[in-house]
Amino acid sequence: MSHAQPRGPRLPAWTATLTWKAALFIAVMCCALAALLGALVHVSVTNQTVGQARERALTRLEDVTKAYEAGDRMGPGAGVDPPGLPARLRELAVGGERATMVGLLDSRPTMWAAGPANGGRAIAVEVDYAQGVRTIDGLDRAILGSSVLAIGATLLVGAFAVTRVTRRLHQTATVARRISAGDLDARVHDPRTQEPQRHQDEVAAVAGALDTMASSLQGKLQSEQRFTADVAHELRTPLTGLHAAAELLPPGRPTELVRDRVAALRTLTEDLLEISRLDAKSERVELDDHHLAPLAERAVRGSGLGAELVVVRDVCVLTDRRRLERVLGNLLSNAGKYGRQPVVVTVDGPVVSVRDHGDGYPDYLVEHGPQRFRTEGTSKGHGLGLTIALGQAAVLGASLTFANAADGGAVATLTLPYEESAATGAKGADGTA
Repeated sequence: MSHAQPRGPRLPAWTATLTWKAALFIAVMCCALAALLGALVHVSVTNQTVGQARERALTRLEDVTKAYEAGDRMGPGAGVDPPGLPARLRELAVGGERATMVGLLDSRPTMWAAGPANGGRAIAVEVDYAQGVRTIDGLDRAILGSSVLAIGATLLVGAFAVTRVTRRLHQTATVARRISAGDLDARVHDPRTQEPQRHQDEVAAVAGALDTMASSLQGKLQSEQRFTADVAHELRTPLTGLHAAAELLPPGRPTELVRDRVAALRTLTEDLLEISRLDAKSERVELDDHHLAPLAERAVRGSGLGAELVVVRDVCVLTDRRRLERVLGNLLSNAGKYGRQPVVVTVDGPVVSVRDHGDGYPDYLVEHGPQRFRTEGTSKGHGLGLTIALGQAAVLGASLTFANAADGGAVATLTLPYEESAATGAKGADGTA
């Protein structure tokens, strides 16, 4: 039996942004550079300060040694085996070496210099090193302060520069999403792409490519829409004549077949014209207040399927009655063609669902929605009914989803725009409960 590994705490969403990553990278690099430069300056100045103090101490040690050998006074801060002389420095001096060492004398930084003296002793001098320590401490504070200011200024400038780039990327992504949602007129219009002689960066190249792709896609889709509309429109006239001629044929089985096929062609032509209008977004809604239950009941009666109507909660919605009945009629027609009885229509507030008990929708339809002229596993239709239902639902501002029930059967769910507070207020104004 496998056990899921516990996942660590998730970082906030803003940490995934390019601005945050760039700011973090700039901060790390600035800190590393400041630390490196600060260390180099600190070491250099410290070596210089210590070297100068060491030279002064050794020079004084040489003078004191001469005075000691001549029997003269050695002066203040000098002596043989003076108190406070570091033990390690004394060992070096007794061993015959001249050496220096920084130590503390009465809690005061001191530079010691020592050399050999007669009798296995050490002659030493002390030089005040407090000023050198203060110099180094002041330098370290200056390095730290200037590093903080430099990192802050670099972060501000870097964030400003990165934000300008990310803002353009966000704009490009927004336009791409609008195009994916069907707004083929959306364009980035990056100013850098409007001037061919101007050098373009990578963001401008992406924006220009997106605009070009959108224009090409729009042109192809408009050409396809015009072709579909023209074909459907041109077919109407001969089909009308063909239908009239079929009505004049003598009764019989061949006549019934001809009339049936002519009726199917006329339905297909009208569907194609409706789809072309939906594609062109030329449809206009006529909104009015309607109760859903009576509309659903009319659609059920008109389908002739004997479907069952279940009203959980009826509401009054602002919608286009004709288009809503078209959507419900197409859903019921699809359930009658491809599903099995019983077919149940449920009204629950602004949500209307149509369910059959057949084999369910194909996987491609559940995942990607209906596709024109694709009816997987059957040849009873052209795949236009659900496409029209989806398009008309979009015109109404409604949401239409397709799914399969867990215990079998296809379920289409239509969710109409509805505001509970507005509807409650309208009821109160009418004086009804």
